[in-house]
Amino acid sequence: MSVKVENMEKNLAKLTVEVSAADLEKAIQKAYQKNKGQFNIPGFRKGKVPRAMVEKMYGAAIFYEEAVNSLLPEAYAAAVEESGLDIVSRPEIDVTSVEAGKGVVFTAVVAVKPAVTLGQYKGVEVAKAEIEVTEEEVMAEIAKEQEKNATTVTVEDRAAALKDTVTIDFEGFVDGEAFEGGKGTDYPLTLGSGSFIPGFEEQLVGANTGDEVEVNVTFPEEYHADELQGKAAMFKVTVKEIKAQELPEIDDEFASEVSEFDTLDEYKDSVKKNLETKKANDAKAKKEDEALKKIIEASEMDIPELMVETQAENMLEEYAQNLQMQGLSIEMYMQYTGMNQQQMLEQMKPQALDRIQARLVLEAIVAAEAIEVSEEDVEKELANMADAYKMEVAKIKEIMGEANLAQMKKDLAIQKAAELIVAESVEA
Repeated sequence: MSVKVENMEKNLAKLTVEVSAADLEKAIQKAYQKNKGQFNIPGFRKGKVPRAMVEKMYGAAIFYEEAVNSLLPEAYAAAVEESGLDIVSRPEIDVTSVEAGKGVVFTAVVAVKPAVTLGQYKGVEVAKAEIEVTEEEVMAEIAKEQEKNATTVTVEDRAAALKDTVTIDFEGFVDGEAFEGGKGTDYPLTLGSGSFIPGFEEQLVGANTGDEVEVNVTFPEEYHADELQGKAAMFKVTVKEIKAQELPEIDDEFASEVSEFDTLDEYKDSVKKNLETKKANDAKAKKEDEALKKIIEASEMDIPELMVETQAENMLEEYAQNLQMQGLSIEMYMQYTGMNQQQMLEQMKPQALDRIQARLVLEAIVAAEAIEVSEEDVEKELANMADAYKMEVAKIKEIMGEANLAQMKKDLAIQKAAELIVAESVEA
């Protein structure tokens, strides 16, 4: 196999790879052995037709496609290693010639890692973040826990109010005619949730159980049903039941039920400390993000589009995996949103570019500052992972392998670079 490298504009390169005739012959023979049972030729038992006869009947190129497809991954990987390029994209491959006795020639256009000219990365001005926790914030956090522990009771002695859940029958009319999808029975609706057409829920506030209410609304211009967009509608609504949340008293008993503490004061102190930690972490992340954006603006790098496309594809794969963990396929998501894969990729490109620029700048800082990751750093990270996954460190190492351990070291160096720019930033 031979490899020729041609450097192109905008950090692109073209690899021209020639695979030997001998390697092509092996791949063709393998394709023949795999598929010979599919051919029926008079005079030969199924699966016993000689390759020469198959090629004579169906053409010499009958096995080329499968042979080339089997050759390409290994040939491309070998070409990448031989080229010595730092490739940061998936290849755009074009097979230029295939011929038994001569071999295969293909090209692969790839993006190579761009050089970065760093701008100022120390003493970058960032906005001062407020990390003080107020009594109001503590009580607001406790109120969330209070709502989680609320009980639902049927209301019979008052009218419906915001946050109540009313059970309703309804039917909608446009221009005096009932419309498809505008009817419901025993529908639970939380008033103020914003789950119905704007203005609908508010008109049920003040209604009592058994009331029949006429609700007048206008469908939004961007409503999903085209025939209803911007149309005035009237709904006949019957309120069948009103339910409200009954909140527990915020006292020592409540604190002991929702936390490990016996008193409300202890619980409040704990909530305050947790909020302080969260605010400090959020402030650090905000400083890092702000400093990094300014460093990127002050730095120079030429990002190839192919690199951005590959990053967007990787992000889409990650998103699809996350959806799958929630029991939703990417196909179902696209059906719900009305988007196709290409539209999703285009939507992800700006974020993909941000990620690439941030990584390249931080890698450049690692190099500029000669940041190193010690074995102690690695062991500490492995211990954290082992604790999180409830596994032995040795097992984590075994699962990760050398390549992932090497990547982890790079990521730890990136973290140190991020910590450096935060530590060296100046609050304005």
